[in-house]
Amino acid sequence: MNRFSEPLHDTVTYDLHQHLWPEPFLAALRARTAPPRLDGWVLELVDAAFAIDPDAHDPEQRTAMGPDVIGIGVSAAIGIDRLPAPEAAELAAAWHEGALALGGPFAVWATGRDPDALRAALDQGAIGLELAADALVAPDAFDTLAPLLETLGDRPLLVHPGPSADPGRDAWWTPVVGYVSQLHAAWWAWADGGRERFPQLPVLFAALAGLGPLHGERFRARGGRSGPMDPLTFVETSSYGTQAVDATVRVLGIDVICRGSDLPYAAPAALAFDAAALHAIDSANPRRLLTPLEVPA
Repeated sequence: MNRFSEPLHDTVTYDLHQHLWPEPFLAALRARTAPPRLDGWVLELVDAAFAIDPDAHDPEQRTAMGPDVIGIGVSAAIGIDRLPAPEAAELAAAWHEGALALGGPFAVWATGRDPDALRAALDQGAIGLELAADALVAPDAFDTLAPLLETLGDRPLLVHPGPSADPGRDAWWTPVVGYVSQLHAAWWAWADGGRERFPQLPVLFAALAGLGPLHGERFRARGGRSGPMDPLTFVETSSYGTQAVDATVRVLGIDVICRGSDLPYAAPAALAFDAAALHAIDSANPRRLLTPLEVPA
C-alpha cells in the first residue's frame, strides 16, 4: 500500500518536520558498538554525545501534542548515510520497520541511499525521503543521487542538515551555524541544476533553507539570473518565528511555506499572521506538497 487510507480535509493541520524514534530503531542503535549508537539514553555521535529524554520518543505523548499529521524522520544529522552500506541498510530497515508501524498521525520520511529499499518503504506508506543537505552540494551530486531521486517520482524530498562537526563550540553553534550553512548551500545547489534535472520532484527544505532564499538580491547583483517562482520547491518553518518567516514569504510568496517544528529539539513557534496565512502554512501548502498522497487525519 503506498497511500494512507484517510481522506484529506482542508481543516487538517500538519507539522512536516519532527523526530521520534520507535522501538526497533532504538534497539538497533543500542546494538551498535560505534557511532551513531545509543548507550541507554545517551546518543553517541562521532564528535559528541547527548542525553536523550525518553519521553521525547513516546508516540502517545507526541500524538497528544498534535497536530493532525506529524511528519517524522530519523534526522540526517546522525549520519546514517556516512556508514558502510551494510550498517546503513540495517539502521534504515529498523527505522522503516518501526516508524511505518506507528500509523496515524505519523507520516514517515524514509531514510537510506538504497533505491530498492526506498521503493519498498514508499510502497509501505512512506511519504518521501529525508536526505542530508550536504549530499546535494557536491559537483556530481545529481548524477550520484539520480537513482534515489528518480525512485521518488512525485513523492517529496525532505532536505535536512547532515552531520556537522563543531568541536569546542557551545551547543547552539551547530544548529545556528553548521546546519544553516548546509541548508543555504543546498538551496543554491538545487537552484543551480537540481530543478532542471528533476523537474517534477517536490522538494521541502528544512528550516527555511537556512534563509538561502533571502540571498536572491546578492545572487542577481553578482550576475545571476532568476527564473520564475518554483511551485514545487517548499520550505518549512522549524526554529524560526514571525520575522524570518515573513521575510521568506516576501521572497517566495506564501504558497510554498509549510509548518515544521523539529520537535523534540525545538518547540513550535507561534506565528503572528492572519488566519488565511496560517491556514496556508498549516494546512493548504503541506497538503499540496504531499499531493497526490493521502495522509492520516
